[in-house]
Amino acid sequence: MRKIGLIGGMSWLSTRTYYEHVNRLVQARAGMDHSAPLLIESLDYANLSRLSSAEEWKRAASVLSASAKRLEKAGATAILIGANAMHKVYDPVAAAVKVPVIHIADCVAQRMERDGVKKAALIGTRNVMLESFYRQKLIARDIELLPPEMQFVEALDRIIYDELLLGKASRQAERELKTIITNLEQDGAEAVVLGCTELEMVVDVDANVLPIYDCTRIHAEAAVDWILDEG
Repeated sequence: MRKIGLIGGMSWLSTRTYYEHVNRLVQARAGMDHSAPLLIESLDYANLSRLSSAEEWKRAASVLSASAKRLEKAGATAILIGANAMHKVYDPVAAAVKVPVIHIADCVAQRMERDGVKKAALIGTRNVMLESFYRQKLIARDIELLPPEMQFVEALDRIIYDELLLGKASRQAERELKTIITNLEQDGAEAVVLGCTELEMVVDVDANVLPIYDCTRIHAEAAVDWILDEG
């Protein structure tokens, strides 16, 4: 099996989810006595949360690029960035290392294209929902995305930063997500992309009114394809 590196800590809760998904998938495919050869560098999210200015994002790119280099030096043959929002700095991170950096939105877009999804909604943090770095990956596969509604953007940003990143998953947040997804279905979405690793804490991925594309699971599956050389 090939060793893979994970830039984590953004948040540590999502890193835990990645670790569990990757290892369960390795067990399922390779046998129950196997576990994933995985390197993790967990960053301090306090210095990377709620970034807004160009200077802050430049600093984030530097921090993640340095992390990727350390993982590569330690023997990682490919790298994951364990956060959707941090894929805004994917290009400088990928340029900093010689090994591949597996892009989460590419993995999701490929899966949706394979499944024949033509119109979807993307939910996550403000920058994931409003900026082009994530959306363009889906649009490039001829997947039409519903325009973000600011009331949903504000509600999701609040739930993610004020609750989920702190390990809280309230019944109110679950109800709000159900309402948002129901409204997206009424607006014509055929599927919903969870563009935030922590959203699975309040969204029932396997039983919902719409097909849910859980970015973390899909990214983890791509990681296991690499580990087992099945990609």
